[in-house]
Amino acid sequence: MTTETLTVRPAGPGDARDICALLNAVDVIEIGRPETDLGTVEADLNHPDVDLAADSWLAFTGGRLVAYALVWADSGPGRVDGDHYVLPGHGRAALALLRRMEDRAREMASGAGPGARLRIQLNVRPTLDLTLLTGRGYRSVRRYQVMTRRLSPAADLPPAPLGGLALRDCAADETDRRRAHALVEETFAAHFGHAHRPYEAWLDHIDGRALDWSLVWIASLPGKGDVAVLVTRDDRTSMGWISHLGVRADLRGYGFGSHLLRHAFAAYAARGRDTLGLGVDTLNETGALALYEAHGMALHYAVDTWELALHPQG
Repeated sequence: MTTETLTVRPAGPGDARDICALLNAVDVIEIGRPETDLGTVEADLNHPDVDLAADSWLAFTGGRLVAYALVWADSGPGRVDGDHYVLPGHGRAALALLRRMEDRAREMASGAGPGARLRIQLNVRPTLDLTLLTGRGYRSVRRYQVMTRRLSPAADLPPAPLGGLALRDCAADETDRRRAHALVEETFAAHFGHAHRPYEAWLDHIDGRALDWSLVWIASLPGKGDVAVLVTRDDRTSMGWISHLGVRADLRGYGFGSHLLRHAFAAYAARGRDTLGLGVDTLNETGALALYEAHGMALHYAVDTWELALHPQG
């Protein structure tokens, strides 16, 4: 029995199309259809905090691309995040890239102390053999659902005014863009996995170059000022996307989140989109999961966050 040769090299910007094809092949297996856009891959490969020579890997078996991995550290001291994709049946390639990710993550978090960790997110039924993770000390720490809802211009009309709540978009005003960022930081500060980022770093993280600011709204209330933020984007092929929907903690429970959600449904239906999606932490303490379910959003697929202690005690 012969074993095909395994080769590993760093990724480069010119590999974006091949990586996108690999990720879509994984998508088809894990969620039933391709949902990775080339622009998303290109944004990852061109992120200013990623050194492709040190932080990325492509694995080839018999000359065929079968796995891809990337690590980055823009979420604060002691935390390294990573992506890992592999086609089924390529355990050698999967393990080779895991080892490289872990070694690089330890270098990146070398001065962070015993709390340093590497986090990766994987479909709940991934192409990666999970025994490779558990055998190396990873543990599953959180579940995240991608939810979607079908849209209709006839059914999804703009919501009726709510108690003086006014929405303004951020298309023309840099001050409003910075205010939207500040509201994201405030309303998501206690959420699992949220990393505080200054404005410019946040723009890099969300690929602000591709963001249509007319699809980012701030909600204000007389006497209360700015109370909520809705960040959406229309640069995915498969659906419109809600990146952030946040309401100030002191004003939750008054229906502002529902109003913004219905506003998003109407805005995207009017743009001709037939589907809108978002992601939510299933243990979110604000009740976001129940809110989305109450408005007809349903599970599309789920991912688990896996975490590895980079400097284990003992």
